[in-house]
Amino acid sequence: MLANMSQWLTISRAAHLLGISRVALQKRIRDGELPSFDGMVTVDDVQRAWPQLDLDESGSFEKTRAIREDAFARRLRERVLPTQETLAQRIFVQGQELAELQRTLTRYHRLFETLRARLDGTPPPAAADLAQLLDEGLARALSAPAPGEDVVALDAMLRVMSAHVTVKPSGREFFVEGSETLLKAALRAGLSPNYGCGNGNCGLCKARVVAGEARAVAPSDYHFSEAEKAQNHVLMCACTALSSDLVLELLEAGAPEDIPEQRIVAKVRRIDALNDDVMRLHLQTPRSNRLRFLAGQRVTLGASAGVAGGSDIHGEYPVASCPCDDRNLIFHIRRADRRSASADFSKCVFDGRIKAGDDISAWGPWGRFVLEKGSARPLVFVAVDEGFAPINSLIEHAIAVDAAESITLYWASAEAGGQYLPNQCRAWAAALDEFSYLPLAVDELLSALKANVALSQSDVYLAGAAESVETLAAALRAAGVSPPQLHVEAL
Repeated sequence: MLANMSQWLTISRAAHLLGISRVALQKRIRDGELPSFDGMVTVDDVQRAWPQLDLDESGSFEKTRAIREDAFARRLRERVLPTQETLAQRIFVQGQELAELQRTLTRYHRLFETLRARLDGTPPPAAADLAQLLDEGLARALSAPAPGEDVVALDAMLRVMSAHVTVKPSGREFFVEGSETLLKAALRAGLSPNYGCGNGNCGLCKARVVAGEARAVAPSDYHFSEAEKAQNHVLMCACTALSSDLVLELLEAGAPEDIPEQRIVAKVRRIDALNDDVMRLHLQTPRSNRLRFLAGQRVTLGASAGVAGGSDIHGEYPVASCPCDDRNLIFHIRRADRRSASADFSKCVFDGRIKAGDDISAWGPWGRFVLEKGSARPLVFVAVDEGFAPINSLIEHAIAVDAAESITLYWASAEAGGQYLPNQCRAWAAALDEFSYLPLAVDELLSALKANVALSQSDVYLAGAAESVETLAAALRAAGVSPPQLHVEAL
C-alpha cells in the first residue's frame, strides 16, 4: 500500500522536471524502461529510471536555476512574474494537496499502530520479528526523507512558477510561464487556437474553463453573453492561469481550411543579407491585427506604388518563421530572374527600395504544406536551396509541439556553401539529441536519402524549386515512400 503514496506526474510534468523532451520520455516508456499508467508516471519510477539524476547537474536544475536567475531578475524587470494573487492561489492549492498527503500519512500511522497493538498479544517469534519490521518501517516513514523527495519539491516549485494547461478535446498540453497570457503560451507551444486581434476586442480566442481557474491580466472590451458567463468562458489573449493545473475547451485549427484568408499591413522591422543571393525580410504585424497561419504555408507580400517606385508590386513567399513567433513574420527573399512572378518584389528588396519602417501588405495564407496532424512517425525534412524557408518554419513548429520521435534535415544546394543558415542548423543538432543535420550537394541528395533505413517509416517533407523537387519526389516514391507520407512544396 505504501507504493500508492508515491506522487504521480503527467508525462509533460515529468519531462519538464527532468529537462528532456516529452518524446524522449515517451520513448523510454515504449522501450519498457519506465512504467506508466494512463499517461502518468510516479516520482519513484522516475528516480529508478534515472538513478544518476543529480539536481545540481540535471536539466531540471538548469530549469530551476533559470527560474531563480531569469524569472527573479529579468522577468521581474519585465513584469511577467506571476502576480501576488496568482502565486497565492497556487500556493494555497499546494497547501491543500500537502494537507491531504498529511492526512493520508496519519491514516497509515493509525494502521501501523493498530497492527502493532494486535501483534503485542501474539507470542510467536515470527510475529515479534514482524513487529520490529513495522516499527522500523514506521520510523523511516515518519522521519527519513522519502525517495524522490527532491523531485517532489522541485515539482512544487515549478508548479508555482509555470502552470500546466490541458486542452480539450485534443488533449494537447502546454505550460504558462509567469503571468503570460494563455494565448501567447499556447502559440509558443505550437498550438493553433482560434484568435483574431490578440488584444481583447474580437472575442475569437474564447475558451471555456473546464477545471481550474483563470484570471484577467490585460484589459478587454469584449462582452460575454450571459450563457458564456455561466459556462465560464474567458479570452485567452487577456487571461493567464491562476491555478497550477488548468483545463480549457477551445477551437484549434487542424488543417489549412480551418484558417480564413486574411489581409493585414505589417511594418518592415529589418532586412539582412544571408548571402549574396538571399535576403532575410523581417516583418512585424500590428498588436491589434496578427496573421494566422500554419507552419509551412505561403503568404502574398505587396509593396505600395510609393515604395516600389510607381506601381504596386507583389510576390508570393513561404513564411520562414513559426506561428509560435507571435507577431514576427520572417521571409527568405531570393534574388529572382525576370522569369519569376516575384521578380519585381525581389528586386525592390535587393535594390534597397524596401527598407525598415515601410508598410508591406500581407494576405493569405496559402498552401497545404503543413505537418501531418496526429502523426507520431519520425520526421525527415529535405530542402533544396531556397526550399529551406518553409522547412525552417516546419522544423521550428515540430520542435515547439515536441511530437516527433526524431527529426532529420537534409539541405542540398547546387552551389558550395549554399546553405545560408548553417549555424542555426548545427545549433538544432547540438541542442536536440533526436535531431540530425546533413548539408549536401544536390547530386549527393538522392543517394543519401536512400541510405536512410527509416525513410519508408517516416513522414517526408520536400521543398525546393519545382524542376528539382518533382524529379526527386518521383524517385522517393519509387524508393518506397508512400504517397500519404510524402509532402511536396514546389516553389
